[in-house]
Amino acid sequence: MDKPALFLLLNFTVIGALPRVFFRSDGRLNAKWWLTALPFGLSPLFIAVATALDWEPIVPDSWRTGLNLVAVALNAVSIALIFLTLGTHRIPVALWHQENDDPRHIVTHGAYGLIRHPFYAAFLLAFLSGAALFPHPVTLALVCYGFAALNTTAAQEERRLSGSEFGAEYRAYVDRTGRFVPRPGRAAPAETSKVGS
Repeated sequence: MDKPALFLLLNFTVIGALPRVFFRSDGRLNAKWWLTALPFGLSPLFIAVATALDWEPIVPDSWRTGLNLVAVALNAVSIALIFLTLGTHRIPVALWHQENDDPRHIVTHGAYGLIRHPFYAAFLLAFLSGAALFPHPVTLALVCYGFAALNTTAAQEERRLSGSEFGAEYRAYVDRTGRFVPRPGRAAPAETSKVGS
């Protein structure tokens, strides 16, 4: 396996470790969680098998060097964003799709100063890296599935946060930040996070 593929596997290993090393353990891994997690296992597994079996991607060989560089860059940004996001939190957050997870605080600084879901953005970068590393209908389908799952999860979380005791602050935050990418021309105000218990 080549070095860009190993870097991708490292990225997915970091992502896979997050539920154990960062997220609160008071939630449970329900069906929605497993459906969201599915492409996180399938993407690196497919790429490992495809490269081991010398399957051909859907692009000319002349594109491979450039796409490998893109994949490495996307992985580097993804891993950096994961660690930046980890450093932003003062307390761990709940696992995805926890119905009874009342927010303890709203984080609007650090990685959250420009985007509302930096973990999810980092995960999407990992999927895009996989598609750049091994362009194939399966990796492209996994990018689409991963985006749909994370976008649905983000929308659900945003509805819950908008209806919480921090709703007014959160809705103002939504107006100035992008979900997965920064909104051009929107400046983040000074740190305004409220920290609860």
